Amino acid sequence: MQATLFFVTLQQILREMKRLLFFLLLAMTVTTMNAQQVINLWPKGAPNNNGDKSDNAELRVFLPDAKRATGRAVVVCPGGAYSHLAIEHEGTDWAYFFNHQGIALIVLKYRMPHGNPNVPVSDAEEAIRTVRRNAKSWHIDTDQVGIMGFSAGGHLASTIATQSRGDAKPNFQILFYPVITMDPSFTHSGSMENLLGKKPKKKEINQYSSDKQVTRATPRAFIALSDDDDLVLPANGAYYYQECYRHDVPASLHVYPTGGHGWGYRESFQFHLEMVLELKGWLQSF
Repeated sequence: MQATLFFVTLQQILREMKRLLFFLLLAMTVTTMNAQQVINLWPKGAPNNNGDKSDNAELRVFLPDAKRATGRAVVVCPGGAYSHLAIEHEGTDWAYFFNHQGIALIVLKYRMPHGNPNVPVSDAEEAIRTVRRNAKSWHIDTDQVGIMGFSAGGHLASTIATQSRGDAKPNFQILFYPVITMDPSFTHSGSMENLLGKKPKKKEINQYSSDKQVTRATPRAFIALSDDDDLVLPANGAYYYQECYRHDVPASLHVYPTGGHGWGYRESFQFHLEMVLELKGWLQSF
């Protein structure tokens, strides 16, 4: 019994030492971030009216030091069940992580759909176009623009990744505990209702079930979730990975044993260290 307790304590000590070493190294290699820029996404007025004149779309732009810029950029869609946005821990809190790797982070404050899915979709597409239009001044490669999303924002990101075309199509996708399907049997009902209304048609359910929209042209994916997530069932991300695999789309699925839903960049998430290291490794793999 004593030997078991000693082993468990030793494991905890080693984990904490590993965590402290990681953040010490991170601090030693920090890249200076430029000041945040806030951009009105639709200066001439937004399309696809959602009925809320006070709801505006904007970008919060975090650029790495120009000398260290890799040319890569990530547009992030925070979650919030398509009713609000967790703009910090699923958005702006990620700026340090990406900028210190020379990657620009563009946080999208998208408008709520209120039953009209074209509203957030048009915002996300315009966000990617805006990044590409500013590629030269922001030191970004137009072929290295990805999209990232959390929960309902993960649904939005996967929708853009599977259905958008031309200059609105991302080059890669990063999804955290994403809502993927609109199938009533295992979707997140709140997200579905806010996106499609109370009585969506079968055609809309199929169209906005991203697992059914995967093709060989879908960009590579990083998917992370918790096994004990009882808000957005893990089957969402697992089915999406399965379809990526079936269509020969490079994808990486990371399932953590605990953590529930909505951890984002919070260091209180038990597997925060493992998650950021795995994401960093994945970003460096292509």
